[in-house]
Amino acid sequence: MSQHSGDWWYDEAAGPMVRPYAMVSGRTRPKPAGEDLTLTTQVRALRTNSEQGTLSVEHLEIIKLCRKPLSVAEVAAYLHAPLVVVKVLLSDLIQRGDVITRDPSRTAVPVDMNLLQKVLDGVRAI
Repeated sequence: MSQHSGDWWYDEAAGPMVRPYAMVSGRTRPKPAGEDLTLTTQVRALRTNSEQGTLSVEHLEIIKLCRKPLSVAEVAAYLHAPLVVVKVLLSDLIQRGDVITRDPSRTAVPVDMNLLQKVLDGVRAI
């Protein structure tokens, strides 16, 4: 017999029977703090003194997961939750200051076309 067999909200085959949007009180859009989240945006938890007693289980799980940087897509995969739900949860945590984000595409070093041409010329000369 499973440890969850007496719980009406749990199904052995399906797991927790909670609609994803119930996790975010029906919200379908992130708060302004999370509007720019993409699949590849890196998320990392901060050590804060904020009150965590008001956070949901999912918020706390994200903080735990993001002790090391993860992409938004990875967070969604670990939570087994739709991307939009994860973005809403992350926007809550960003607004509270519990996590920070970094978009890897915005911090890329610009390509030096002259250097690439010299490399190509050097390879051709071999």
